[in-house]
Amino acid sequence: MDVIELSWWQLAMAAALVLALAICVYWARLGVGNSLLLAATRTAVQLTLVGFVLEALFAVGKPLWIALMGLAMLLLAGREVMARQNYRLRGGWGFAIGTVAMFVSAFSVTVLTLIVVIGPTPWYSPQYAIPLLGMLLGNTMTGIALALDRLTESVRRERQQVEGRLMLGQTWREACGELRRDAMRSGLMPIINAMAAAGIVSLPGMMTGQILSGTAPALAVKYQILIMFTIAAGTGFGTFLAVSVASRRLFDGCERLRLDRLTAS
Repeated sequence: MDVIELSWWQLAMAAALVLALAICVYWARLGVGNSLLLAATRTAVQLTLVGFVLEALFAVGKPLWIALMGLAMLLLAGREVMARQNYRLRGGWGFAIGTVAMFVSAFSVTVLTLIVVIGPTPWYSPQYAIPLLGMLLGNTMTGIALALDRLTESVRRERQQVEGRLMLGQTWREACGELRRDAMRSGLMPIINAMAAAGIVSLPGMMTGQILSGTAPALAVKYQILIMFTIAAGTGFGTFLAVSVASRRLFDGCERLRLDRLTAS
């Protein structure tokens, strides 16, 4: 089945819907009209540029360029994790924790999936590696950002309770244990909800795209199940690692709570 090609004027019609929403937001005085228009503009520009980059990358297919593309995606995702927190760790910690957690989880799961599960030739084929890494990074980024934001907000809010537990002789792990678990749950909820609703409430993006491009629905379903499972694994492991490291950084060697290590974004 041939894919119906979209022209720029057809995309402009879709953009008009966003513009209409922005007008409604402005009239309602919600204060997010500019953010909505900026986000829509960034979406169009960024995806257009990525399209040109991917076309060149697919044509070349060199592992060095694929690795550089993955590195750029990782660094940008690390910046977004830091920016989405109301309170983050000072210095390089705010950027490093999220970035390293995504590298360990998303990159490991991506490589494992490419080599063991999908098995393209070569295993780093950009047709598979870049989309898979992008979906994993995007969802892992959201989970880690939510978890870290919940952790720092909770520790600041429950400062007296945490310090009281420390004075009673509890270790830092025991004093903030419930806050850590709550933060991890917060990071995992989006992917849990997405998996629970997949196929019933909504059709996931990758599956929809494949079906629109002419892929057999049964094959599209298999790929979507694979993607959902790998996203869950990447998000879960990344969230666990980020929360564990960040919570330890909130206490010093004498197990004192150090909220002075946080700074407002």
